[in-house]
Amino acid sequence: MTSQAKVKENLIHSLFFFCSVLSIFIMLGIVVVIVTESIAFFREVSIWEFITDTQWTPLFTEKHFGILPLLNGTLLVAFGSALVSIPTGSLIAIYLSEYASPRVKGIIKPVLEVLAGIPTVVYGYFALTFITPVILKHIFTDVMTFNAASASIVVGIMTLPMVASVSEDALSNVPQSLREGAYALGARKIHVVIGIVYRAALSGVFASYILALSRAIGETMAVTIAAGATPRLTLNFFESIQTMTAYIVQVSLGDTPFGTIEYKTIFAVALVLFIITLSMNILSNLISGRYRRMYQ
Repeated sequence: MTSQAKVKENLIHSLFFFCSVLSIFIMLGIVVVIVTESIAFFREVSIWEFITDTQWTPLFTEKHFGILPLLNGTLLVAFGSALVSIPTGSLIAIYLSEYASPRVKGIIKPVLEVLAGIPTVVYGYFALTFITPVILKHIFTDVMTFNAASASIVVGIMTLPMVASVSEDALSNVPQSLREGAYALGARKIHVVIGIVYRAALSGVFASYILALSRAIGETMAVTIAAGATPRLTLNFFESIQTMTAYIVQVSLGDTPFGTIEYKTIFAVALVLFIITLSMNILSNLISGRYRRMYQ
């Protein structure tokens, strides 16, 4: 290797190293800001009240700081979206990997990419102007204008391409020898797909599920528009709810004075979001590692 090539190689290595270190410092900066502001919040509000109070009214005269209604709304939308994206995305992934011809793949994959590229605000207004009034209210009579069901449906559609694409990649990476061995033993196509290929790809498939749930939990604009801004403890998908991200948007509009307890609530809520997503990433790694070791 010439000296000029060595210089170029060192420059590229230094650039990659700088980008890696920069991403770490950015993450640490975000964590420090969230934790610091959250500590200031918990100096005025007890942690016990924060995790046990069933009312969330920090912007009202009679203030309550219970995170449970926001947590309930967030998990409700995440669960509802998973009911849409995980089964549908898994079936699409299996079809693309094991059954679809190259021509059909060339049609379906661009459609999935288009779904993934649509702005979330468009999904929100699609839920508000079509899914709720045209579909839900014609089937159910007790649906509110803002409701968790329409938000769950559009978030499920948003996360569908993620589940389908990542799962399809995992299924396609299963060695062909496993399929051929199963066929040699007389297994039918459906048994090979479900019993061999899908199980061998569980590591990547579960990763796609966790990614979809994390995206659903962190979704902002679609749920803000579709689900409303009424924090409440409920399991009724047809009622208006408020998610943690939607509350952060509400407070961040500029009407809340800087440094007040109302302002500090967004950092406490953000800390809960951070803990949830971090826990889900850890869980994803544990599950992926378990099935990877099982497969090996």
